[in-house]
Amino acid sequence: MKYPLPDNASVLITGATGFTGRWLVDKLRDEKVRIKVIARPSRRAEELQALGCEVFEGQIYDPATVAAACRDIDYIIHIAAAFREAGIADDIYGKVHVDATKLLARAAAAIPGFKRFVHVSTMGVHGHIENPPATEESPYGPGDLYQETKLEAELWIRDFAKKSGMSLAVIRPTGIYGPGDRRLLKVFKMAQWPVFPILGYGKCLYHLTHVEDLTNSFLLAATHPQAEHEVFLCGDPEAISLVDMVRISAEVTGHMPKILRLPVTPFFWLGDLCELVCRPLKIEPPIYRRRVAFYTKDRSFDTSKIRRLLGFENVYSNRSGIIETVRWYRDKGWL
Repeated sequence: MKYPLPDNASVLITGATGFTGRWLVDKLRDEKVRIKVIARPSRRAEELQALGCEVFEGQIYDPATVAAACRDIDYIIHIAAAFREAGIADDIYGKVHVDATKLLARAAAAIPGFKRFVHVSTMGVHGHIENPPATEESPYGPGDLYQETKLEAELWIRDFAKKSGMSLAVIRPTGIYGPGDRRLLKVFKMAQWPVFPILGYGKCLYHLTHVEDLTNSFLLAATHPQAEHEVFLCGDPEAISLVDMVRISAEVTGHMPKILRLPVTPFFWLGDLCELVCRPLKIEPPIYRRRVAFYTKDRSFDTSKIRRLLGFENVYSNRSGIIETVRWYRDKGWL
């Protein structure tokens, strides 16, 4: 493994039933570490138990569940997040992002010999980047409840760590992708259409991070002495445009769609209308403001700090990662 945890270490991973968390579990399961996870009862939780994880069934914001899971641990890698989907009440974002973070951090700070808390935030705390590329010190500008509560949790735990002496490192991932990811899959499915719609001029930049690189960053941040109390953006060294993502996909599929550029404003209106109608009915909106923003707002960052300060090395470039991922989608019949 590129950045191993110490032998016989005990690590609690939250969000282990999700894409990124499960990738981390798979990476660690052959190592000499004890893996604990908090998960609601589900088929995915049963799979984690079958892999040898110690599963604590319950909600991540339940005090009793957190207290039980945090006994005798050395590390916490806090990945869990509440992503927008139909039927999620607004208060869930606060419970999963803020309340759970407070419970975990307070439990960790009380453990004798606890090594480090790796808190996974999001690039979204910066919102739209007015003067790209942004750095870890750029202004905050969260654009929705997800980003607002992620920022609230990050700021709280950074303050708590300084006051309590708990060892902390914060990772702000850029757009996560890789084999098995379903969120960016939508883009590559659209790339198979005869016409690929682009909102605006198509010049907006996106910053991606392959899940292999991201999970490597968690482990390096957990163990490197200079990571303590630092915040790191994790992503490819270079941003990429949506059109270039489509072009790289075409290298695998052999299909390059015609690019159709569309005006932005009507789609923001449509997104607001869809959310207004669909959310009370607990129906997934076909389009919503945050999705429109993804296609129209810059997400370009200077991700050099983690490489400069910790010696982090990316395994994947944008091109190699997208090619691998699109091939995986194709071979699995997802495209």
